[in-house]
Amino acid sequence: MRALEKKLIRNLWQIRGQVLAIALVIASAVAMIVLSSGTYRSLELTRNLYYEQNRFADIFATLKRAPDSTIADIEQIPEVVGAGTGIRQYALMKMPGVIEPVRGLFVSMPTGKFLLNKLALRVGNWPAADSTDQVLVHEAFAEAHDLRPGDKLNATIYGKQHHFTVAGIALSPEFVYALGPGDLIPDSKRFGIFWINRNALAAATNMEGAFNDVALKLSSSANPHEVIARLDRLLARYGGTGAYMRKDQLSDSFIDSELKQLKSMTRIMPPIFLVTAVFLLNIAIGRLVETERGQIGLLKAIGYSDTAIGLHYLQSALFISGIGIVIGWFAGAWMGHGMAQLYIEYFKFPLLRYQITADVFLGAAVISLASAGLGAMAAIRKAVRLPPAIAMAPPLPTLYHTGMGERTGLLWGVTPTGRMVIRHLVRWPFRSGLTVLGVTMAIALLLSTLNFFDSIDVMLDSFFHHSNRQDITISFTEIRPDSAAADIRHLDGVLKVELQRNLAVRLVSGHRSKRTGIQGLDPGAELSHPLDINGRKIDLPAEGVVLNKWLARYLNVRQGDMLGIEILEGRMPDLLVPVAGISDEYVGLSAYMNRTTLNRYLLDGQVANTAIVTVDEVKRKRFYSNIREMPFVAGVSSLEASAVLFRKMIQQNLFTMVTFYVLFASVLAFGVVYNNARLTLIERSREFSLLRVLGFHKKEVAWILGSEVALLTLSALPLGCVLGYGLVRLMVTFMSSDLYRIPFVIEASTYGYAVIAILIAAFFSGVLVLYRLGELNLLSVLKERE
Repeated sequence: MRALEKKLIRNLWQIRGQVLAIALVIASAVAMIVLSSGTYRSLELTRNLYYEQNRFADIFATLKRAPDSTIADIEQIPEVVGAGTGIRQYALMKMPGVIEPVRGLFVSMPTGKFLLNKLALRVGNWPAADSTDQVLVHEAFAEAHDLRPGDKLNATIYGKQHHFTVAGIALSPEFVYALGPGDLIPDSKRFGIFWINRNALAAATNMEGAFNDVALKLSSSANPHEVIARLDRLLARYGGTGAYMRKDQLSDSFIDSELKQLKSMTRIMPPIFLVTAVFLLNIAIGRLVETERGQIGLLKAIGYSDTAIGLHYLQSALFISGIGIVIGWFAGAWMGHGMAQLYIEYFKFPLLRYQITADVFLGAAVISLASAGLGAMAAIRKAVRLPPAIAMAPPLPTLYHTGMGERTGLLWGVTPTGRMVIRHLVRWPFRSGLTVLGVTMAIALLLSTLNFFDSIDVMLDSFFHHSNRQDITISFTEIRPDSAAADIRHLDGVLKVELQRNLAVRLVSGHRSKRTGIQGLDPGAELSHPLDINGRKIDLPAEGVVLNKWLARYLNVRQGDMLGIEILEGRMPDLLVPVAGISDEYVGLSAYMNRTTLNRYLLDGQVANTAIVTVDEVKRKRFYSNIREMPFVAGVSSLEASAVLFRKMIQQNLFTMVTFYVLFASVLAFGVVYNNARLTLIERSREFSLLRVLGFHKKEVAWILGSEVALLTLSALPLGCVLGYGLVRLMVTFMSSDLYRIPFVIEASTYGYAVIAILIAAFFSGVLVLYRLGELNLLSVLKERE
């Protein structure tokens, strides 16, 4: 081992506490990169591979009913390389342990020359070719109800009971995220997917020789918008509701939203730690160069080149970074595995393997090493440019003078020890400022994580208690006259009924368009209605449409602007209506119109396809039993069950994420405070020893050092709260999507929790440094040459 390498090891061992503190900050950045990038890559790779192997379609369309002969015309559309048709029908089911009617979506088994959306059989067997009662069950539903091949199921389709046998358990690329109509998250207890032979489903739904679902696979050079336009024209006569691309398909849009959030986390969080590490290394290596001036001069005098000296100190920085990289690799992989377990619960792939590719590890290492080199650059330049004669001479003593505080009387009444604290902080403004900045970033990081609890509470309260206050949502098999409300109102336990007309539409403003849905509500609706920015109910006018803020921003329209509406159901009229209002909602892309006006445009009279009701809690079980027997009911969903499930998911996911980021923020605060306090102790060891010799008690000396730590930390608290406010704003913007928006909310208690967590981290780092005061050898320190 060469002399400089031995010196390197000795130097790092002497400042091992600082080395570990800085390495942990770098490790946090590396762990975040590995966690988010690794999870992102694994999820994206799994999705793309699954889609390719199972021929996931590019274009989807639903319609009322078209003859099987239409498939020939669909296949003739240019750039279509494969087409598949099928049948879909919702049903009500009764499952043990669930009082609500369970919703089931029965889908015909994929068929055709070019098999699209292929199923992955997990357990059991495929239904026999001539079977009329064998079904495949989606794995999530099977797990929720402990179903196995051979188990029996009962379903009500169009008011008629059907009995089925579970042949096997399967997965489909269409239902990786198996979300029921109107649900916010998958509810495997109350919604399931079932695949059955097409002939059997056609017989149960009176769809012999016809289909109501289309899927297309396009060539790589195809223009999907042109294909959609041609397909819509072809299916218009058959009640088509408008074709849409894969990115608008419900399951894929949720996966894509999650991928975007993971990508955003990679862009925002790691730079905070890397920037802090750059400054910490700058100070640490700079102090090392300053204390080794004589050694640097001697090394140059005996023949060591400037390059060798520069590489020596660069190696110090890279070695510290290397320790952080190794720790970060293992920590990030472990945390990523935990995140993958959460995804496995909600995203149903045949195999979701958390596998971090080598380029993720390599990329994190390269970024960290580059940051370490940047941090050490100023100190290396100083060591290289230092002439031997000047280096071996003692540094010029620090010049002291009356400061601003003494001249203006600001320090009047401050004790001598207090003045010592303030003077030292002012003497090193860059280092003091860095410590404040590091603690500020730690607080901001904590706030940007803890505020999710506040935001989710507001989002849930707005959706489940203000905008929607019904107990049950009932969807009809087809549009029904308003007399359906009386049929439901007569059921035992029903307290209030409101009807809705929900339609699939395409909203058009100039060159911008968006496929979404319009809710037709009655003007006096009380159970479900849009809210304005202040949380007040918006009364729907006789004319015009009310858009939620996110949708209005996407379409670039404001209140009073004219908006085109292409109705994708029924007679499919094109409308031009004014934007009557803007609502403030956090879930979905909602649009609202007066139900009477909407029905008038469609020439349908007073009809509805959805009912929302409130039910007496005591009689709810009887209500469910009765509603299950009504032939025009396609599905029933409970708002309370959705709220409970959503809160459960949030608690699981947020607890995991918050735990990780609280740990990261604590490491950041600890590393910054410890590094500053340790450097102070090294620099002022002679001063502290002299104070002890002069008669100062150990506690008094500790008070001086501890006060510096406390003053810097307390100075960072208000700045951290301000920066955290801005970081939360940034996070909310990055994590918003068409599916949901995170409201910007930070409760006062959240600021308190973040401050307390940082104070605890700073306290422990200060205690560790104060413990080193007892290791000072007063005689040896006083004999040291200045």
